[in-house]
Amino acid sequence: MAKVFRPSNREASILSRIESSQEYGRRRAIGGVRDCLEPMSNAIAMKLVEEGLVETTSKDTLQDQISQSLEKLGRMDDFDIDFETAPFRNIVPNPHVVSLYTTAFVIEKLINHKSIVDIYGSDSEIYFCINQQVAKFLPR
Repeated sequence: MAKVFRPSNREASILSRIESSQEYGRRRAIGGVRDCLEPMSNAIAMKLVEEGLVETTSKDTLQDQISQSLEKLGRMDDFDIDFETAPFRNIVPNPHVVSLYTTAFVIEKLINHKSIVDIYGSDSEIYFCINQQVAKFLPR
């Protein structure tokens, strides 16, 4: 006969604390985007171009597009963020929400922009490149 698992109050409170701390970290990271919008978008655009992951006719246009997407991220609700990042959740085990959203933007939407010639590299290479720059400005 199978044993029925019933979490105790102690286990439930620990799980609740873990979930609330993760949600707090996510909100803090998304809220922190507003404070460092320009330098972070500049750093991401520069690194993508330097590493040859994005080929563009204008680096300034690339930076403006990333800046607009990060600005939009600060105004989005959780459902919209999860919807945008859903295809890329499995790139890494514990992704940074801002890096994941920016990666999804670069791969899905930026490819159609008129100043972008092409995007090279795998999804994980683009994520790691973006995450290096995001980690300099935002907490995990």
